[in-house]
Amino acid sequence: MTRITLWGFSGSTYVRTVRMLLAEKGVNEYEQVPVDVLKGEPKGEEHLSRHPFGKVPVVDVDGFGIIETSAIARYLDAVLPGPSLVPANPKDAARMDMTTSIIDSYGYGPMIGGVVAYHLFPDFVGGKNEAAHRDGLARSRAVLTELMRIKGSSPFLAGDEVSIADLYLAPLFAYIALTPHLEEFAGLPGVGEWWERISSRDSFKATQP
Repeated sequence: MTRITLWGFSGSTYVRTVRMLLAEKGVNEYEQVPVDVLKGEPKGEEHLSRHPFGKVPVVDVDGFGIIETSAIARYLDAVLPGPSLVPANPKDAARMDMTTSIIDSYGYGPMIGGVVAYHLFPDFVGGKNEAAHRDGLARSRAVLTELMRIKGSSPFLAGDEVSIADLYLAPLFAYIALTPHLEEFAGLPGVGEWWERISSRDSFKATQP
């Protein structure tokens, strides 16, 4: 039996991505060690020995340590039984990789720092900054619009089946859904239908923070 240890608190979107992946794979038995970002615990000496840049999640699979969500997700998908979360079609796999890269590079900051933090935990980002909030809204709209363009007419972000791409965006959008901007973002072409589809999955429901 594969032994998996996951370091990271459940409120982290990237930790939830990994937890959703494990749920999609039918893996329920693993150890989760809370590491609270809001308390600064990832910057502590103990966690820095696992991740030298003080981030979560970190995963250990049978003694093999992995950092960075994209690498963790790809590895777990490859070694665990269950349905693949990486599309077999090369074009769909590229759509998945484009989506996860866009979220990492251009989506996470404005969505969490510019939109979600403004409403849910402003003290963590130095208080409510109106200019940063407006910029976050604009950049989040641009990111979601591009992700829906990549998605096209597919039911999921990278094809006919759920993939790592959906597991990246779902935890972010779950926080958006707690702000006054849900209707605004869900009203963008394609977003509302995708959100209804992904939020109804058992893996999403089972990993609520």
